[in-house]
Amino acid sequence: MTLYAENPGAVPLAGGTDFMVAWNAGLFYVKTVLDLSRLESWKRIAETKTGARIGALVTHGEIQRHPRIRKRLPLLVEACATIGGQQIQVRGTLGGNIANASPAGDTFPPLAVYEARVRLRSAAGSRTLALRDVFTGVKKTALHDGELIEFIEIDFPRAPSRQIFRKVGTRAASAISKTVAAGLLWLSSDGRIREMRFALGSMAPTVRRLLAVEAFLAGKKPGPRVADEAADFLERDVSPIDDLRSTRAYRLAVSKNLLRDFLRT
Repeated sequence: MTLYAENPGAVPLAGGTDFMVAWNAGLFYVKTVLDLSRLESWKRIAETKTGARIGALVTHGEIQRHPRIRKRLPLLVEACATIGGQQIQVRGTLGGNIANASPAGDTFPPLAVYEARVRLRSAAGSRTLALRDVFTGVKKTALHDGELIEFIEIDFPRAPSRQIFRKVGTRAASAISKTVAAGLLWLSSDGRIREMRFALGSMAPTVRRLLAVEAFLAGKKPGPRVADEAADFLERDVSPIDDLRSTRAYRLAVSKNLLRDFLRT
């Protein structure tokens, strides 16, 4: 932390999977690089009283192999398995993924529905932000100068009645998402929705929880009619754009279908 404070213009290097793309494009040639690879304590997954604490330098591959994470946070495991190929997964880190702040980050919808918290650390001290408060725009975060992501903390949710992770891309592997979705749903004993959390990535400058949809569904019984009505609310939460990867119309249609399928199951 002291070294970073003394070099505020330095570029932190975690797994380097996105960094090297920028480096090869010539963006960082005149930058000082702060190598984080010797921070061994940031490479660990530890259980807490309520869940897990995942060090910022834990890789996507390590998350996939961790038995407790596989059992209690399966949506995050599924997301990590979609990031690039195996070479990327054994290098890329969860903290680096968050700091990169891509709108298409595959881990962000699962982290959003798990209501993850991000611990930030600097020479001045530490603070914690909810994941939704970390991102301020495309490739932009709320991190202050001299701050690094130390770990991500997630409470293990009670067993959901239903859950979903879906990534839609041009192909099944090594593709950037056109849209990516994660959802958790809990039903009451009478079959009504007690709680639902649903999040979408690649649909806005930052990951979005579908708060209007979630509020509409509270207390309703899932089924085809309710699913169609909920899909109509989706545009209140997200407003995608046309870009090189996809069109607004396609993203909306696919995301509505994912939501409908989840509620009709």
